[in-house]
Amino acid sequence: MAHFSWQNQSDETLRIKNFLAKRGVSHRMFSIIKRGGGQVLLNQKPVRTLDDVHPGDLVEVSMPPEESNAVVAASDLPITILYEDENWLLVDKEAGMTSVPGKADRETTMVNRVKGYLISEGAQDLVPHVVTRLDRFTSGVALLAKHRFAHGLLDKQLQTHAVDKRYYAIVDGVLSDDHGFIDAPIGRMDNDFIRREVREDGRSSQTEYWVIKRMANQTLVQVQLHTGRTHQIRVHFNYIGHPLIGDEIYGGPMDRGISRQALHAFWLEFYDPFVQMKRNVKSPIPEDLKTVLSNDMTEEEINKL
Repeated sequence: MAHFSWQNQSDETLRIKNFLAKRGVSHRMFSIIKRGGGQVLLNQKPVRTLDDVHPGDLVEVSMPPEESNAVVAASDLPITILYEDENWLLVDKEAGMTSVPGKADRETTMVNRVKGYLISEGAQDLVPHVVTRLDRFTSGVALLAKHRFAHGLLDKQLQTHAVDKRYYAIVDGVLSDDHGFIDAPIGRMDNDFIRREVREDGRSSQTEYWVIKRMANQTLVQVQLHTGRTHQIRVHFNYIGHPLIGDEIYGGPMDRGISRQALHAFWLEFYDPFVQMKRNVKSPIPEDLKTVLSNDMTEEEINKL
C-alpha cells in the first residue's frame, strides 16, 4: 500500500475535499481512492466528506499497489532516466522509440521498457502512466507517473497546459521574426489516419517560438506548446511555410543530413504536488541534431543550448 501525506501548514480551516483539491486531488480522484480500495485519513482516523482540516492537521492518502498485467509486456531493453523519485520517472526518449504500445510495436516501446525497469527495481506499482508522450521520431524528455494517484494529481495541470514543455526544432528556410505565435486550429486530414492539418473545424492550437540561430537555409528555434495536439509543432511550421527539416510526411527537406524530423523536447517543468514545488529536467541535444547544427554553429555554441 502506497502512502502519501500532507500537513495543513496554513492558518486556515478547509473542508477535506477543498484541502485535497488544493493539492491536485479532484473530486473524481477522491472517488477513485475510495472505490479502488484506498483510504483517506485525518489525524490517523478515517475521514468523512464533511470533515474539516484545521491548522496542523495531518491528511494521509493510501492506495493499493497496481499489479502487473498481461496487457503490457515487460522489456529488458535499456532506457535513459533523467530524474526519478517514488512518484515520477522522467525518461530521455531516443528518436525511433514509440511511446506507448500499439499495432506497430507492442514489445519494445518506452512503456514496455519502463515496466521492465520497474520490475527489475522491485517496484510494487507496475503500471506506468504516461503523462507526456512524444511522436516516435521526436527525441527528448517524457514524463511518466509511477502510480495512478500521481497521474491523477497532474490532471488539472494537463488540462490547463501548466506542464511546460520546450523543444528545439530546425525548420526549413530563414524566419524573419525573432519571436512568433502561431494560433491556428488543427484537425485530422480527410481520409488520412496519420496526418493533421490546419483547418477551420480543427481544435484550437497555439505554438510560440523564438529564433535561436539563423543559418543559410534553415533556422533553429525554441518552441513552447500552449496546447497539446498531435503533430502540433510539425503542422504549424508547415502551415507558415517552414516545415521541419527531415519531416517527410509534412514536406520537410530530406537532404540536410538528418533522417527524421529535427525536433527535440529538451526541457520539461511541472509542479510536483507531493513536495509542492516546481521540478524541471533538461535533456541533452542528441548527436544527429548536433551534426546538422555543426555546419553553422561552433561546438561551444551547441553545448550552451
